Amino acid sequence: MSIRQLSQHVVNQIAAGEVVERPASVVKELIENALDAGATEIEVRIEGGGRERIEVSDNGSGIGADELLLAVSPHATSKIATADDLVEISSYGFRGEALASVGSVARLVVVSRAALSEQGASIEVDFGALSGVRPAASAVGTRVEVHQLFGQVPARRKFLRSDPTEAGKVVDVVEWLALGRPGVSFRLFQHARLTLQLPAVDDPRLRVEAVLGDEFKGKLLQVDLSGAGAVAIWGLIGRPEQAKTSANGLRMVLNGRPISDRGLLHAMREAYRGLVEPGRTPVGFIAIDIDPREVDVNVHPAKSEVRFRQPALIHSALLRAVRSALQAANLVPNLPMGGASLGSSFGWAPRRNESGGGHSTRDFNSDVSGGASSGAWQNASFAPHASGGDRGFEFAALREALTVGQAVGQAVGQAQTQAHNQINGEPMLMTPPRPATRFIQAGKAWLITFDGDGIVIIDQHALHERVMFERLRAKLTVGSLPSQPRLVSSIIPLNGEQLERLEASQELLARLGFDVRASGPKSATIFAEPLFLIERQVDVPEMILSWLARDHASTEDGEAVLSEVLDMMSCKAAVKAGDALSDIEIAALLQDLESVERATNCPHGRPTAMRIPFRELERRFGRG
Repeated sequence: MSIRQLSQHVVNQIAAGEVVERPASVVKELIENALDAGATEIEVRIEGGGRERIEVSDNGSGIGADELLLAVSPHATSKIATADDLVEISSYGFRGEALASVGSVARLVVVSRAALSEQGASIEVDFGALSGVRPAASAVGTRVEVHQLFGQVPARRKFLRSDPTEAGKVVDVVEWLALGRPGVSFRLFQHARLTLQLPAVDDPRLRVEAVLGDEFKGKLLQVDLSGAGAVAIWGLIGRPEQAKTSANGLRMVLNGRPISDRGLLHAMREAYRGLVEPGRTPVGFIAIDIDPREVDVNVHPAKSEVRFRQPALIHSALLRAVRSALQAANLVPNLPMGGASLGSSFGWAPRRNESGGGHSTRDFNSDVSGGASSGAWQNASFAPHASGGDRGFEFAALREALTVGQAVGQAVGQAQTQAHNQINGEPMLMTPPRPATRFIQAGKAWLITFDGDGIVIIDQHALHERVMFERLRAKLTVGSLPSQPRLVSSIIPLNGEQLERLEASQELLARLGFDVRASGPKSATIFAEPLFLIERQVDVPEMILSWLARDHASTEDGEAVLSEVLDMMSCKAAVKAGDALSDIEIAALLQDLESVERATNCPHGRPTAMRIPFRELERRFGRG
């Protein structure tokens, strides 16, 4: 085939393939034009998910009748004039392609009236064929109608999804743009039914809560990084337990422009590392403001991708801002309680545990609120008791539980130097507890205490896992973990992929105290292992096999790999549900809940503790 010049219509359709992907793409381009025109009220109407009809109306500055023909022509814009303007783009649009691209794949009608004009005008583009400019009745502003999107391009139309799916994409676009412009009101109609209304607000928090939904009202954490720096960041983020399985709940804008950036998403996930389970993404809204000269938005026609001149600076600023917000918050989640009231068919009475199993309780000297000293409830358990007797209470058992036993505060004070679960001679449960702490160990799995807001239930395994994870990571900052050669080396079977990963991880494993080397085409030999794993009686061959057998999609991220190995080591070495802990270990573990960074979640992201608020108990007992 000989070389030929493409017609302008074909050129426009090719451009439309980059700009107009689906109805939501059209809505995005038209809203951005409205915002660039200074609109404070924007209304969107769609039918058939947007494929049949899209209408976007605004009260912006409008387009004069003498400029309508240019407005629907390719590469015609009022946003920039020279190549130098591309260096400092502050508007949403600048390519001058949107209307021309839409008009090549749909029937486009533009009706507009400029602020100083007495009458409006309209123009129509029917799949690339232009009509003349005609007078039209119009208020100040612009109304753009798009009919039969991809109606004459069946190859593109068949790739559109169902009407509800396409309508959902439109909603996402409207909400995302609305987050960046809280001072503008937005309304969305689907088949003449109002489905989204976002009034203009002065407080951006109200707009974020309106978009994210009622479940987040009053629960979001504020992110704020401002001052004399090159980057200003503000936002509202969800608590770790509110993270979602997809990234759709996290919205970011740069200088008001919606963006999707891998580096920024990585910064968010790093900030939440160890607070949310792998595979989940935090929820929230982040607004970043920087000098327009520090970012290139001319990367893709859709303008959602950007290129930073100093990506490391933006990444570290966002990471620092979000981590600061998380560290300042009390992240112990409230335990959700069902709507049913406490039943009257059972009472709860203390019962002596003759076998020594079940629940154990300890009381250190006095109430944390400064109350009087009281005795310990030791070897007492709580069991359902039929309510047929005197108020369903075994008074004798209760009196006995209140009077037997001694406070263990003195015993704890005498044994503060006792070392348990050591790493290189340093105790894993290190600092002595405050003497005024009350707790109960239930089922050899849960530690129950309270704070100023409610009763706190702690997973002893999850908390100990986090404590060891943080201690191991801190020790790695000053050197390698102490190692001990095995008296008898162990051989483990590995496949080719696992051997390759083992070889690539030699430096990391050496830092962690492992000496594991390939010893054949399908095996490796363990010559040495971390001392603390030996002391914790961890099955090291089984642990290494489990680690190498995992799906390692993140192996290029060194920090992620380190966290993964430390996570597994901590999990294997931590106390388990069913392990009986001494008073000293329990008290130290409770203190670590406050002193260890991110102690509210285990390294997997699961919570280490949950709280039943006092106000909820008052409500349930009819006292509020």
